[in-house]
Amino acid sequence: MSAKIIDGKQIAADMREELRQEVSQLREQGVTPGLGVILVGDDPASRSYVTAKERACEEIGIYSDDNRLPSDTTQEALLELVERMNKDDKIDGILVQLPLPKHIDEATVLLAIDPKKDVDGFHPVNVGKMVVGEKAFLPCTPHGILQMLSRSGVQTKGAHAVVVGRSNIVGKPVANLLLQKKDNANATVTICHTGTRDMAYHTLQADILVVAAGWPNTVTADMVKEGAVVIDVGVNRVEDETRKSGYRLVGDVDFESIKEKASMITPVPGGVGPMTITMLLYNTVESAKDRA
Repeated sequence: MSAKIIDGKQIAADMREELRQEVSQLREQGVTPGLGVILVGDDPASRSYVTAKERACEEIGIYSDDNRLPSDTTQEALLELVERMNKDDKIDGILVQLPLPKHIDEATVLLAIDPKKDVDGFHPVNVGKMVVGEKAFLPCTPHGILQMLSRSGVQTKGAHAVVVGRSNIVGKPVANLLLQKKDNANATVTICHTGTRDMAYHTLQADILVVAAGWPNTVTADMVKEGAVVIDVGVNRVEDETRKSGYRLVGDVDFESIKEKASMITPVPGGVGPMTITMLLYNTVESAKDRA
């Protein structure tokens, strides 16, 4: 029996409708949530991503302050823009699209963002609050994964969750969120990475398997136990001569074989991806609520 598909598009659409209603209520109180967006350079993937975020803001009624800067923008000029947004009461969240050009130090720029407007959840203040379980802006992809599990009826309490990947953006934070003593968490968590010996030994024990390795077919069917819930975070291009583009998108797991063993699984595309932008909107609305 094939696994149930966890439809990230539908879950994201449901959440955006909820957010649209919240934004409408905030606007009635005279507060319009605002997101400051900064894109430096003309990287096609980053440009496409930022455009999608701005379109999503428009759909639910969030004001978007769009700033697209040339690739030779100095670090000083970028920091001045961030500081302007820090002081602007109309801006509830600040998004600096990564990666930045090589002459700009990303860490310096991210540190310059007011933690109260850090809707990406990357500032060390928010990371620290997340780790100790205090209220904070949570990183969007990990938070989106928890929302997907919760809204799909997956029981996390007491489950063994195995996370493949230890990045600061996905692996570490999703592991931290899953192990916290809170509703929709409270799991026993194992983290696998490039230094892990016999990864299959660990993944075969997973009730919930989150794969964020950045490489196609990192996890195959023989590495997944019957009935596991599989969350595939990866987005990889592989050559495909049958496609007009010459490629197709795949995740980090062998979807076709694993879907015959798993109880639930996310597709790529249409799984985790739509949730990331939605959680950015969620954080911006939460920031606006604090302002209200």
